[in-house]
Amino acid sequence: MQNPTIKIKFTELLSDNHYTLNKVTIDYTKNDGTTETQIREVYDRGNGATILLYNKDKKTVILIRQFRLPTYLNGNKTGMIIEACAGLLEEENPEECIKRETEEETGYTLTEVRKVFEAYMSPGSVTEIIHFFVGEYSKEMKTSDGGGLDSEHENIDVLEFPFEKALEMIATGEIKDAKTIMLLQYAKIHNLV
Repeated sequence: MQNPTIKIKFTELLSDNHYTLNKVTIDYTKNDGTTETQIREVYDRGNGATILLYNKDKKTVILIRQFRLPTYLNGNKTGMIIEACAGLLEEENPEECIKRETEEETGYTLTEVRKVFEAYMSPGSVTEIIHFFVGEYSKEMKTSDGGGLDSEHENIDVLEFPFEKALEMIATGEIKDAKTIMLLQYAKIHNLV
């Protein structure tokens, strides 16, 4: 199978309220040489980073709990979701971003993190790439309460779970966040905890 030939015909801005939503019209030439016009809406919110904080000795992980409006609008009765610490890149590299977000959200100050992979989370409509990290934590690294930034309207609970309990929470539906599930599974496959 060959790669298709893509020609962007035009892009119409639908919204730039906080992020950018465009309507993009393309000519898509298939392997058989025929060309069809396709129209797609594409949401660009920038790229992000996420991290699983783990402690080998205690066999625990740090996750957070916060309100997420899209989950509330799609059946989550409280809108609260348990997830790995994460954030959007702000004119910085992914490693700097995740260290900043970790301190803001969890109160842990990390000096070392390790990137394990990157992934498109919803490639059918969102441009975002998430950079996935892991990092070890200890009680000595706790420098503040965390909880997020008031300026970003964050109201975050910092949670510490036994690693095996966190894995069980995937099966029970208590953890439904894709990036968190991916990080917990990575940790299990690679025997991090």
